[in-house]
Amino acid sequence: MLHFILRRLLLLIPVIVGLTIIMFAIARLLPGDPVALAAGPNATQAEIAALAVEYGLDKPVWVQYGTYVSGLMHGDLGTSLLTRRPVAADIKAYLPATLELVFAAMFIAVAVGIPLGLITAVWRNRWPDYLAQVGAIGAISMPRFFLGLLLQLCFAMWLMWLPLGGRLPIVVIPPRFVTGFLTIDSLIAGNWNAFFMSLRHLALPAIAMSLSPLATIMRMMRASTIEVMQQDYVMTARALGLPQRKIITKYVARNAVSATLTVIGLYFGWLLGGTVLVETVFDWPGLGLYATKAIVSQDMMPVIGVALVIGLLFVFANLVIDLLYGVINPKVRYS
Repeated sequence: MLHFILRRLLLLIPVIVGLTIIMFAIARLLPGDPVALAAGPNATQAEIAALAVEYGLDKPVWVQYGTYVSGLMHGDLGTSLLTRRPVAADIKAYLPATLELVFAAMFIAVAVGIPLGLITAVWRNRWPDYLAQVGAIGAISMPRFFLGLLLQLCFAMWLMWLPLGGRLPIVVIPPRFVTGFLTIDSLIAGNWNAFFMSLRHLALPAIAMSLSPLATIMRMMRASTIEVMQQDYVMTARALGLPQRKIITKYVARNAVSATLTVIGLYFGWLLGGTVLVETVFDWPGLGLYATKAIVSQDMMPVIGVALVIGLLFVFANLVIDLLYGVINPKVRYS
């Protein structure tokens, strides 16, 4: 197992290097002059040139890249031209909100999608299967931002069960920052009021983001379960008279979930990069809003920083999925 982990870690090195090159190149290809935009419309050419020298943007591209990589090794993601704050500090402030939203959405998708996939496979071509298939197609085809607006209209404005947006009401004092996750920090502080309020604010955006991965996970789990149920060892277990529940939970589910892990890992990365619209609809102060403001203002260092962080999280999420493959299926460790 240790050899398997070391091989996967070594494969991350060229991926991370390539990621830094691609992100740096894309930011340099953005149209417009970010230095002139940051200097303001009334800035002179001398002031623009001085600002470019201050941020090292007057040097050749390869020198800028070398400086950027050197800074990355020390945890420096550069400085925002617009806010004049370190990008790493901004990301540290915004990232926990996005991660909390993504983890909540993935928890809903996995906790509901996998059991639902098993149920629809067992009840194949019957009314629970047909009902779930129709719901899955509707969830996949509906845009997240539109679903978010519908949820706001129904549960926030019509029924008034849940808040319209934000992470906490203005009148509620947030718990002391420990992890940045309001739900966890509230539990650590023993502040039950803040915990339940943060859950209420988290519910609608998490549901809006979870339905698409939930439908995909359910469909993948259903297909994998049907395939596994046709294997010889499952047929043998049935012939021996083992209970159906034991066959499904002990023999079928563990083997069927392997193919679903790939979808879970991919969707984690897709949700990280696709939170922009949901965060905008629900006024959720995460990386999506931060990146949108940076793109509009052509502030390239935050764009690179956000893209790099999301890319690294995507890479490490797939590393975790690879390790889970090795835990579930020992044959993968030697491939």
